[in-house]
Amino acid sequence: MADLALHYAGRYMTTAKKLEDYLRRKLRERGWGGEGEPPVAEIVAKCVDQRFVDDEAYASSKADALLRRGYGARRIAQALHHAGVSETIRDEQAPGEQDRRMAALALARRRRFGPFSRDALDQALREKQVAAMMRAGHAPQHARALVEARNEKEAEEWVADCYD
Repeated sequence: MADLALHYAGRYMTTAKKLEDYLRRKLRERGWGGEGEPPVAEIVAKCVDQRFVDDEAYASSKADALLRRGYGARRIAQALHHAGVSETIRDEQAPGEQDRRMAALALARRRRFGPFSRDALDQALREKQVAAMMRAGHAPQHARALVEARNEKEAEEWVADCYD
């Protein structure tokens, strides 16, 4: 079973919780031929001690990737919680205001929201775009600021305002 854990940890960046869940699932599928309880917790602890599994590195990498894709702080926290990352580490990885605004801008560009839209926006479409940004984890004020920006320059200035 240790070989299975090492293979998984070597192939995928993972958390201790995800590795434990994986090993327990494989035990259910394949069965356990040893005596007593399978040593899942001990194997996971050894992987953590030897730094094959690092929740902080996972959280940092996952948070950065989600920010680049345009996801907001709430969605990032949910993804890290789902992966079994502790609340302390989730709080450390929470994006700052600058990163939140840049992620919102990235999503608006990618999805062609607000000033990045090719079509004229009526109020109903703007509300749908705000709702989509909020589902992606952005704060309502960030979603509105971008969707209601008159042009791309104004949206970029909104992001630059947090640098001051």
